[in-house]
Amino acid sequence: MVMMEFLEYPNSDILLARLVQSQDSGPSKVELPPIRVSEVPGEEFLNRLAEKVGMQSHDLFLVAGLTIPDDALHFDEAASRELPELVQRALSLPAPSRQRLRDHAGSLAEMPRADSPRGKRPFEQYPPGFGSLLVRMLALRNLGWSSAAKVMYLMSGVYVSAATIGAVGRGAKELDAELLGGFAAVLGIPVAVLASLTGMGEVAAGRTQPAETTDAAALLWDVRHLTAAQVRQVSHLAD
Repeated sequence: MVMMEFLEYPNSDILLARLVQSQDSGPSKVELPPIRVSEVPGEEFLNRLAEKVGMQSHDLFLVAGLTIPDDALHFDEAASRELPELVQRALSLPAPSRQRLRDHAGSLAEMPRADSPRGKRPFEQYPPGFGSLLVRMLALRNLGWSSAAKVMYLMSGVYVSAATIGAVGRGAKELDAELLGGFAAVLGIPVAVLASLTGMGEVAAGRTQPAETTDAAALLWDVRHLTAAQVRQVSHLAD
């Protein structure tokens, strides 16, 4: 089993350089000019890189150490508990129906903004590290430890507990090839790209996600700001 050693967490420049070098592994559907490591990592650069490597722009904000905009951090915590059932139903559908779900989710108004975005709770204070980075990416999808563990099993077959997700975030549990594949499935990021980012490139050879898993990951992103009632509505449509 390949394990990632506990080395000093690289700075953002090194992490972005790894992603730039992984461009050929990304699923970009459009031709973009080559992205140079020397470019200043501003929002435009991150948006281009995200499209090129198959990541969400706000995931790259985390990689670059930039502040996530407040409007991206408003979540209905009750909706998080509805996500495993939605994923389970979505995975069983044919491709046209999965697209219909995404279209319907996109037509729903996002939840009203609260006075302030949800802040981190004490147990969500993670030290710098790859595990922390991946768990914070889960949080951008309104996935807490428990809901993340459930959808990871549904989407990848990787069985872990909620406590294990937390341990990864705290750096108490090392990433290995199996866990990396589980995170890649849920986050909708190509395994090869995550492997390059984390310095685990040797584990990614020939590993791709099935279409239903990729679509379920995209659906998780689509519904991240919906209320629990709205997520249930999407889930009922799937049923």
